[in-house]
Amino acid sequence: MQPPPADPPQDRPASPTRFLGSSAGRAVMVVGVLVATLVGAGGLALAGGTTARPTELAAGAGAGAAARSAERPEGCIAPDRRIQMYAVELPKDPVTNQVRLGYGLTPETASYPGPTMEMIEGECLAITVHNQVPAATLEALRTDPAHPIGVSLHVHGVKYTQMSDGTAHSNSFVPPGGSRTYIWFAKPRSATSQGTAGYWWYHDHVVGGPHGTQGLSSGLFGGLVVRRQGDPRPDRTYVTAFGDRQTINLRRSADADTCDPVNPQPGPTCLVAKIGERVEFIVIGLGNDMHTFHVHGHSWADTRTGMVAGENKALVDSIPVIDNKTLGPGDTFGVQIVAGDSVGPGHWMLHCHMQFHSDQGMATMLHVLDENGAMPPHGGPTPTAPAQGAPAAPAQGAAAPAPGAAAPAAHTNHR
Repeated sequence: MQPPPADPPQDRPASPTRFLGSSAGRAVMVVGVLVATLVGAGGLALAGGTTARPTELAAGAGAGAAARSAERPEGCIAPDRRIQMYAVELPKDPVTNQVRLGYGLTPETASYPGPTMEMIEGECLAITVHNQVPAATLEALRTDPAHPIGVSLHVHGVKYTQMSDGTAHSNSFVPPGGSRTYIWFAKPRSATSQGTAGYWWYHDHVVGGPHGTQGLSSGLFGGLVVRRQGDPRPDRTYVTAFGDRQTINLRRSADADTCDPVNPQPGPTCLVAKIGERVEFIVIGLGNDMHTFHVHGHSWADTRTGMVAGENKALVDSIPVIDNKTLGPGDTFGVQIVAGDSVGPGHWMLHCHMQFHSDQGMATMLHVLDENGAMPPHGGPTPTAPAQGAPAAPAQGAAAPAPGAAAPAAHTNHR
């Protein structure tokens, strides 16, 4: 009787002791100890460039990804809204024959200033700029033949990465015929951040040279307002950019106010509101000069919003109420007023109070319509001087001299 056949030989796992005793095992053990030491000390840069421990990575993976994004600033996980913006060439200035460029939400609606942008703190906005300005125009505006040609979108006040800086040195500009998306984040207020609520502006930073001077002076700029939850909301918003050559929105004198007296249409050259409406101005200092912003018949609180909130008497009493504010190059501030408050409908001058500037045409009008939305008449009766030799009319409220009484002696004290 033959013995039963033996089981076929099977591969057995190598003994851990035997493996570690080999030269390969000792090398693996050394590497393992080294890795454990570096990770435990926080000194090993893992993929993505972080030095966080695994527990920290697990706790903040989402926030860390946003913080490390080259496109999005920290806190912006993904854009909440997307906007298309077009940069186009517009008809030349009828007075100076200067090139005019503008931003618009469509090519047909491009203007200077460009469209007013509005955000709420905490919002992330993606703006895709399409450059439709002819290359020949951009080349003609260039002050250095080595400077690249293109347009860009640079913003003040909110957060962005260098990819959305809108500068030539960061290559964040748009060549002729191209498109580029810029991402803005209105960081909210917190224990460690003052927030971004306020009145800001955006503009080109590339046309002509590294500071975009030719783009700004041609019209590539616009207003931005970032609101905080609970901020007062206006009925109308206007941008008034006070610039060089004594201009408001690159215009002066009659060109700064083109309101139709019968059918006024709100726009950069027609500041109009119905009595009682809350009107907001985004005031921008454009160019190289100092200016002041003044509106006849209206005043505002010198606060972030131009309004006073709350019932704290000590706080309210500490806030100055003004009707004229200084504006320097690059400065921005916001004003909210109630149209015609206590003063009624009318044509209220809005101008720079540097007398030389206003004399040169740096003035326009805020047209306050009546309750029916009708434009009030321009001016009252023309004052007339009394006939030569006739006695002056008595001041309002003063008693007229009795018949036959001698007229008061003329004042002769001229010292």
